[in-house]
Amino acid sequence: MSDISVRRARRSDVSTLGRLGADLVRTHFEFDPKRFLPMSPETAERYGGFLAGQLDDSDTVVLVAERGEEIVGYAYGSVEGYDYMSLRGPAGVLNDIVVDPSHRGGGIGRMLLEAMLDELKRRGVPRVVLSTAEQNEAAQHLFEHAGFRRTMIEMTRELSA
Repeated sequence: MSDISVRRARRSDVSTLGRLGADLVRTHFEFDPKRFLPMSPETAERYGGFLAGQLDDSDTVVLVAERGEEIVGYAYGSVEGYDYMSLRGPAGVLNDIVVDPSHRGGGIGRMLLEAMLDELKRRGVPRVVLSTAEQNEAAQHLFEHAGFRRTMIEMTRELSA
């Protein structure tokens, strides 16, 4: 893994972030098309635009993993205060970890996770929370191996036929 480096995302990374974000959307939609957003021709551009809007927010962290000049993954997290809807005190929230499918299985996700945890700890959060799709067993294994424990279960019911 010495050929992988993790750094803060830059504006010049937005196109690749959008492509990786679109892969996240596609994967989740395949897990459960009733629960997750479908792909559209604009998904990559919109996701990239969303992450671009997060880059200057002092409460967010967007990191990228690079192999040489190629971005092979990213992590997106945020620092949040009290959230009475979630019955949670101040925390870091890990929103995304995405590794390019052709680079999975080599520890890049773990590197991104560790870098994000270090950054959120540096910012003084007492805990980090995340959500993962029920079907995403690889991600659950990564998070459990890193010391995360299960605390909530999301349940969904469709109200239309």
